[in-house]
Amino acid sequence: MVQEQLKTQTFGLFSHIKSDVSSGLVVFLVALPLCLGIALASGASPLSGIISGVIGGLVVGFLSNLHLSVSGPAAGLTAIVAKAIIDLGSFETFLLAVFIAGIFQLALGFIKAGTISNYFPNNVIEGMLAGIGIIIILKQLPHAFGYDADYEGDEAFVQADGRNSFTEFFDVFQHLEPGAILIAAVSLVVLISWSYSPFLKKINLLPAALVVVLLGVLINSLLLLNGHSWALQQQHLVALPVPKDLASLSDLITTPDFSAIQNSKVWVSALSIAVIASIETLLCIEAADRMDVHKRYTDTNRELKAQGIGNMLSSMLGGLPMTSVVVRTSANKEAGAQTKLSTIVHGLLLLVAVVFIPSLLNKIPLATLAAILLMVGYKLAKPSVFIHFWKRGKYQFLPFLLTFLAVILTDLLIGVALGLILSIIFVLWGNLRKAFDVTREMYTDGEVTHISLAQEVSFLNKTAIKNTLAAIPENSRVLITAHQTVYIAHDILDLIKEFTEVRAKERNISVKLRGFKEEYKLDNAPETVPQVRIEQYYDVAKRQTVVKEITDNNF
Repeated sequence: MVQEQLKTQTFGLFSHIKSDVSSGLVVFLVALPLCLGIALASGASPLSGIISGVIGGLVVGFLSNLHLSVSGPAAGLTAIVAKAIIDLGSFETFLLAVFIAGIFQLALGFIKAGTISNYFPNNVIEGMLAGIGIIIILKQLPHAFGYDADYEGDEAFVQADGRNSFTEFFDVFQHLEPGAILIAAVSLVVLISWSYSPFLKKINLLPAALVVVLLGVLINSLLLLNGHSWALQQQHLVALPVPKDLASLSDLITTPDFSAIQNSKVWVSALSIAVIASIETLLCIEAADRMDVHKRYTDTNRELKAQGIGNMLSSMLGGLPMTSVVVRTSANKEAGAQTKLSTIVHGLLLLVAVVFIPSLLNKIPLATLAAILLMVGYKLAKPSVFIHFWKRGKYQFLPFLLTFLAVILTDLLIGVALGLILSIIFVLWGNLRKAFDVTREMYTDGEVTHISLAQEVSFLNKTAIKNTLAAIPENSRVLITAHQTVYIAHDILDLIKEFTEVRAKERNISVKLRGFKEEYKLDNAPETVPQVRIEQYYDVAKRQTVVKEITDNNF
């Protein structure tokens, strides 16, 4: 109880207000262009992306007990959203599907579906994070060079314009913007210096991301003021919609069309959004908890409820569906966030920005934001992560590597699914190999083949056990024990029974069974008569083989 009270005091909402406000500002700067880019890629208005980000920060941030995770419009839902808007015929009908998806997520939280996140292996989660880190680097390098053809927030390897992450990078050299390169280079120098300089770390008056954003705006403003050809024009800057006044802003808000409630396509779209958004959220939460230096755990069921309420409210205001998002979460962690206050601050800043200062934010170069994200991507995919899993052996490294590559070349869900499948195959393979042990033991009356069954023996082990029994030579003596076994498949029991009663007798093999549960009705060897076992070992001091007799009743 005392420890819990200390934990509550240490990580209360306002216990780390300085670091959380600072990190919330950084996440706001990262989230702003992502919200706009994802909305445009989804075929929706830019404002719908901002609304989703605001709700994800203020509402989901307040309702959940997340520590680092940040919610908002997700690139993983872009294709689904774009298709749903077209299939349903209007954005208002699509908003109804988002509202119903929120109800589904709320229900998933109440039935405790969030516990499935406990079954995501760490190597798969780390592979996902490393893959997203490389995606961030590949996608932000063009923006750092001033080539802004692809929208901010795109995580797909194959882009909507037919290019892919690799060809997009090589196209950069035909669209170089010296001004963007200058701003990105200066930003990276400042960010790297800020990360590794002890002096700058001690100052810590402003977050490094804010410093580079101000520098980027200042450099471009000076270039514009002097009419320099390197100056970046609006297509290379943040493009936040600028309302004339608050009344015109409210006119842009769209509400769901509840008259389409009987449309079956609405329910199908709602189910798709709910399932995919929930899985992505659970994956991100698991990743966020792995990143948390304090090793705190998020209540995943509570998070699903918060996401459901968030999506319902977002749809009522004309916003896109949201999930917990890895890119923003990673930026939040790297900026030094300690509590969910940083998430709430980021949502508040998005609201203030769209209402009061959109014109000022539209001066921010995309190149300086690219530099911030490049640092985030590098820290997610550092070489040390690969070395760590390489040292842990092939059964840890291969699922990590497969997830990493698949996330880059396909998408997050497919990558994680493939990593999980490979992990399960390795688990099954390990279970096949470790279902039993075979040893040769010497007793006073001869050699005995001892087959000791493992804790769990499933039908998958049938072939291995069958082959082992078949390989026992004639006139042998066999002891099969199940003292440590909790579960034995009926296929295995039938196999042992058939061997004991039929095949062993045909080959004059003496079989004794011990440790099987009474309901199996297989034991045929009472444990009352002690036997003398003879063991041999090499005594180093005497430099000779020593034979020792031990009273035993294993056979």
